[in-house]
Amino acid sequence: MELGSIIEMVGEVVDVLGVVAIVVGVLYAIIDAAVRGLRRVSPVYTRFRRVLGRAILLGLELLVAADIIKTVAVTPTLDSVAVLAVIVLIRTFLSWSLELEISGRWPWHKREEPIEEPATADVA
Repeated sequence: MELGSIIEMVGEVVDVLGVVAIVVGVLYAIIDAAVRGLRRVSPVYTRFRRVLGRAILLGLELLVAADIIKTVAVTPTLDSVAVLAVIVLIRTFLSWSLELEISGRWPWHKREEPIEEPATADVA
């Protein structure tokens, strides 16, 4: 087996893993929401969106990795790299949009850390 076909196969495996991550994440989000709804545990909708969004983000990242492996490592022509660039831009935009929806902040913004109360000395 030559190196090009091995790399192509690795790209296909990562592609399948991306799709599996999305499908498993969707199923998990649906089952989790159903169980939380039946048990009347809040929040159902916001947790469903967060779990679903994370699954889609993970799947998108794996799909981008697969595209990079298959395009750059196997057939690095100018046309294939241009198509890859467009695909990566679209998926990056989707990832940022999902991250904004999930966390309420852009990926490059730091999380706000809770403000700690200053310790008060006990005066006896």
